[in-house]
Amino acid sequence: MIRYLLRRLGLAAVQLGVLAVLVFALTSLLPGDAAAVRFNEQAGLGQITELRAQLGLDRPLIERFADWAGGLLTGDLGTSLMSGEPVTGVIAGSLGATAVLAGATLVLVLPLSLVLGLAAGLREGTRLDRAVSAVVLVLNGIPDFVLALALVALFGLQLGWLPATWVGTDGTDLLLRPALLVLPVTVLLARTVCLLARQVRAGTVAALHAGYVVQARRLGVPRRAVVLRHALPNVALPGVQELARTGDHLLGGVLIVEAVFAVPGTATVMIDAVRGRDVPVIQSVILLLAAVALALNLAADLLCHRLAPRSEAAR
Repeated sequence: MIRYLLRRLGLAAVQLGVLAVLVFALTSLLPGDAAAVRFNEQAGLGQITELRAQLGLDRPLIERFADWAGGLLTGDLGTSLMSGEPVTGVIAGSLGATAVLAGATLVLVLPLSLVLGLAAGLREGTRLDRAVSAVVLVLNGIPDFVLALALVALFGLQLGWLPATWVGTDGTDLLLRPALLVLPVTVLLARTVCLLARQVRAGTVAALHAGYVVQARRLGVPRRAVVLRHALPNVALPGVQELARTGDHLLGGVLIVEAVFAVPGTATVMIDAVRGRDVPVIQSVILLLAAVALALNLAADLLCHRLAPRSEAAR
């Protein structure tokens, strides 16, 4: 297990290093820079050149990359070109709302997925199974931003039951206004629950049709015992793998939801950074999301390795 963990950590470090190079290269190709954006069209070339020198944007690309990469190794993400504040502080101030959205979704996604997937799988071919499968198919085909706009139009504007946006809040008073979470979390749960529930249903059906399960039921083993001892363990392994993949989707979905609902989170910081060509902030947010995605996949791989250790020996 230790060797497997060290190998996976090494692979994750290589992946993050390659991504860092690509992110720096691609952000360097953005049209314009922070100096040009900060001045309007009336500014003279001399003013822009002077500011570019102050921000260090006139230095060679290789030199800037070396300084940036060295800072990453020491935990220094650099300084925001727009505000002059440390990038760490800029991002940290936005993580609260993002963490609340992602955390609430993760708390609900597993129980909802298990209930729907098991309910459909244990009643294969019934009306309940067809209904769940139909809802899963429809919701899985709706993009997050379309569903978000539809829910805002219906429950926020037409009916007025729930807040349509987070405008006017800084994301710190969620305990006093939990209604703010309902629509964003619903959007994040929709496709995530669908993907995982479909996997749970498929695993349940496959387990119940397995030969040893059929034989156990012929011998009179109670249905509850069959489900708990045979169906659920067989659903666990593919379910964990699917949960890691839905975790990647969740990260992208959080950014979309924050943009639609005007949540003062990571998406807001990212959008402002792109508008202002604040390259250090853009790079740091992308790397942060990539690191979280790698951590989720690593945790899923370790759990799968623990649940089925013989799969590693067979490779």
